[in-house]
Amino acid sequence: MKIFTTILIVLAFGLVVFNFTLLDFDKPFEGNSMAALIGIAASLCAIFILVIFRMSKKIEEKLKK
Repeated sequence: MKIFTTILIVLAFGLVVFNFTLLDFDKPFEGNSMAALIGIAASLCAIFILVIFRMSKKIEEKLKK
């Protein structure tokens, strides 16, 4: 499970970088820039959720011992 979550975190980080390249800083809320902002926000949420999941698994393992 640890390898799977790590792969997903790396993929989400890659999406953040990709969407960052699509941003138009002159007009950040128009056209493709808006979709890029939504993609960045969604990817950051996914990273946050996966980190919480990994932390909960570590806590669960410690409670079993």
